[in-house]
Amino acid sequence: MKRAGALLLLAATRAVAQQAPPPITASQTAFRWTGTLSQGGLMLGTAPAGTRAVTLDGKPIALSPDGRFLAGFDRDAGAQATLVATFPDGRAVTQPLAIAPRAWRLERLDTLPKFPAPDPVIARLRPPELAQIAAARARITDAQGWRQAFAWPATGRVSGLFGAQRIYKGEPGSYHSGTDIAKPTGAIVTAPADGVVILAADHPFTLEGNLLMIDHGMGLNSAFLHLSRIDVKVGDHVTKGQPIGAVGITGRATGPHLHWSLRWNAAKLDPMLVAGAMP
Repeated sequence: MKRAGALLLLAATRAVAQQAPPPITASQTAFRWTGTLSQGGLMLGTAPAGTRAVTLDGKPIALSPDGRFLAGFDRDAGAQATLVATFPDGRAVTQPLAIAPRAWRLERLDTLPKFPAPDPVIARLRPPELAQIAAARARITDAQGWRQAFAWPATGRVSGLFGAQRIYKGEPGSYHSGTDIAKPTGAIVTAPADGVVILAADHPFTLEGNLLMIDHGMGLNSAFLHLSRIDVKVGDHVTKGQPIGAVGITGRATGPHLHWSLRWNAAKLDPMLVAGAMP
């Protein structure tokens, strides 16, 4: 009788052991990444082996079949962020991230109001322009440029820094969302990485002028403003280094230059942190 009870206990123990998930191994406990953990920075990461889903500060982010992902940090990102990898059985690995703050160039204009008199033409034209931009950013493509090292779409004197901001009578204005590169009208602009064209304006927008946008995949996209011409069309697949347009002075611009901005989902990124120092 005792032997029968012992056999039943052993069988039950084995059954529980078979149902219990295997322990997380060393290879499954760590995220790996390259990039810059700072305001305006972008990281290219690899999730722990076996990860089913990844979140950043509680929000799901795209995860490729090989476990790679992107995470970007807005110009005004806080000092801490948290990555969480979830496994098929529900277990999770958490990775806290320290996001380095940055000192931004501020220009104080104590005699000027924040907003000039409203322009009725801009007030009429701007909503449909913004709707086009939002629709372009919502497009999902098969672009794989997010995996590449980014290059500058044009080289020259940097005339406008990402994150720079004017303060009008104590009220902050919108900060500069990209990097400006001073070049003469007609200078060639090239794709900084592989991608798919998601917007090629057929007329100058009120602020951006001739606007071109390229999706690089995984929520990462580029915008090129003030172009004198656009040499590609929506749906085109472009490769890194391919000519895509030319520098201009269209839209709201005081001189010929290229404004290049980068976004990862809603986070505005610093091109200098993604492409590196200007050659």
